[in-house]
Amino acid sequence: MSPTLSARARRAIKVDLGPVHHHDVHNPVAPLVSVAEVAEVIARTEPSNDLAELAARTDPSKAPADRDPPVLLDVRWAAGRVDRDGYLAGHLPGAQFLDLDADLAAPPGLGGRHPLPEPERLQVVWRRVGINRDSEVIVYDGNDSSVAARAWWLLRWSGLTDIRVLDGGLAAWMRAGLPLEHGELALPARGTVTVRPGGLPSVSAEQAAELAADDNGDGGVLLDARAAARYRGEVEPLDPVAGHIPGAVNLPFAELLTEAGTFRPPAELRTALDRVGASGVAGAAASCGSGVTACHLILAGEIVGVPIALYAGSYSGWLALGRPVATGSAPAGSLT
Repeated sequence: MSPTLSARARRAIKVDLGPVHHHDVHNPVAPLVSVAEVAEVIARTEPSNDLAELAARTDPSKAPADRDPPVLLDVRWAAGRVDRDGYLAGHLPGAQFLDLDADLAAPPGLGGRHPLPEPERLQVVWRRVGINRDSEVIVYDGNDSSVAARAWWLLRWSGLTDIRVLDGGLAAWMRAGLPLEHGELALPARGTVTVRPGGLPSVSAEQAAELAADDNGDGGVLLDARAAARYRGEVEPLDPVAGHIPGAVNLPFAELLTEAGTFRPPAELRTALDRVGASGVAGAAASCGSGVTACHLILAGEIVGVPIALYAGSYSGWLALGRPVATGSAPAGSLT
């Protein structure tokens, strides 16, 4: 039977969710950025809708001297593997590569396959790629923002606010005919950022269990971002036992995307979150297999003002702790 928390602990979850919703506290920027906007940010020229013209002018050296260029981070995966080869073959001009396994996660263990890094370790990573306290950071992956969302979450969790995800990733950039750089880049000047963890909320396994159980009936929900077949326990390519956390509600992150890999319009995102009970509840958290694609649901919530915490351990961490699992169809209200 899943353990539950006291009413006091439940209230703590609600308090933890505050920073996501109260934008006046952290003053974050809008979380998504378009291809045209990124090209313009890189070029630092007058606004233009002519992407061909932007392609010819996309040159970080043209940035005004009184403003630092954005920090661009490439976090691509391909076929479930870190895609450094893809980065070397072509990446956005000036982008540095980060490794999901080595840079954006601690070693696997009781915290799951991609535990949160220690703040000190994360600070080393951010400084290595030139991030300062007031840096503008843009992150991207291959096309669906599933890994970019993890980087976005970690940057925001670290206390940074000017963080955006390139909607549609590298695929959208290439469809627009914009230029790529090739090969490894020299590291920039070392950054000075200090990581102050807690900028976005997370929950423990115990808190996740209570949200999933919702024994008090006050509307807590734990979301599961994995594909429906994995949620139901029909297939499991990564973890030793198929199934899901008992009581978790399935919302596959892919359902929040268009065929092009960009986020659906905000009204459709809000409808999807409403249908799985994530809006207007006492506490909501997201999980997945290892705490990566769960961040995609959190990013979607950020777009439409629905606060969602992260259960970083997710299903793999749940299994590592020896907790019970469920199989079969989703609870009532799920999209699957």
